[in-house]
Amino acid sequence: MARMMYRDAVVSTIAEEMERDPSVVMLGEDIVGGMGTPGGPEAIGGIWSTSTGLFGKFGADRVIDTPISESAIIGAAAGLALSGKRPIAELMFADFIGVSLDQIWNQLAKFRYMFGGKSRCPAVIRMAYGAGYNAAAQHSQSVHQILTGMPGLKVVMPSTPADVKGLLRTAIRDDDPVIFLEHKALYGMKGEVPDDPDFTIPYGHARLARAGQDVTIISSGLLLGFCEAVADKLAAEGIGCDVIDLRTTSPLDEETILDSVEVTGRVVVVDEAPPRCGLAGDICALIANKAFASLKAPPEAVTPPHTPIPFARELESAYLPSADKIEAAVRKTLSWR
Repeated sequence: MARMMYRDAVVSTIAEEMERDPSVVMLGEDIVGGMGTPGGPEAIGGIWSTSTGLFGKFGADRVIDTPISESAIIGAAAGLALSGKRPIAELMFADFIGVSLDQIWNQLAKFRYMFGGKSRCPAVIRMAYGAGYNAAAQHSQSVHQILTGMPGLKVVMPSTPADVKGLLRTAIRDDDPVIFLEHKALYGMKGEVPDDPDFTIPYGHARLARAGQDVTIISSGLLLGFCEAVADKLAAEGIGCDVIDLRTTSPLDEETILDSVEVTGRVVVVDEAPPRCGLAGDICALIANKAFASLKAPPEAVTPPHTPIPFARELESAYLPSADKIEAAVRKTLSWR
């Protein structure tokens, strides 16, 4: 297997799918960059390096720089999808979905249902999300709880380069709109990825990152690594943790979650989004409804507080879930009688 960074898994998967299928196109703000500068196209731009080299390989008809207008980017992607293309639209920061919410919520998510299943909308919307860069309240947010709550959308949150490969390829080949959320702090993460050009991961199938009998820990994205570190530390004390990487929040792999909780009886859900009306609360409610008889302790949720993300480095660190907070929650549920 090849070894590559998370960001390289993004761009290589897009390149492979564009090579395989001429209907795949990419569009977004500054994904090419450099137009009109002395260096020419790609001289600057593509701040996440997730589109590097695509313009030179596939040209301006398939790799399209757009104005700084999220509503135009998503609206154009919707039109392209209805016209037989497979667009991959990039929003530089997930924080700005608000200005394209009508295109996402009332259009993309509804086309198949509004037209009796007669229309397809094979659009992928990629977004960089998450905190940890001291980028303050408007460039650090996790928005999956908003998008997961919209029926008609599939929502993906890969935690490893291999999952980027398999889940993004599934997204591009899907006939329904997919929201693909890439955590900014993971772009430099390295890992092995399968060489199979048709490697895909089906949606609604979580990954068991660690196996244990005492506590179930559920997470995704950047925080999944924190959960794995806690599980490894506790294993030295003889405490076994199931660590479940959700991979997709819609559809949600309820079966894997409930099967694990029925064995452990204790659960900690770790999420980067604020707690009110969020994913952690939703999963805790699911477990309370469907696995109540198996619980040995109340479900625990580790989330940031219900407040905007602070700018100061020390305050942002205090705001975010940490390995220490996750470990404390695991010990709390183990000590509950």
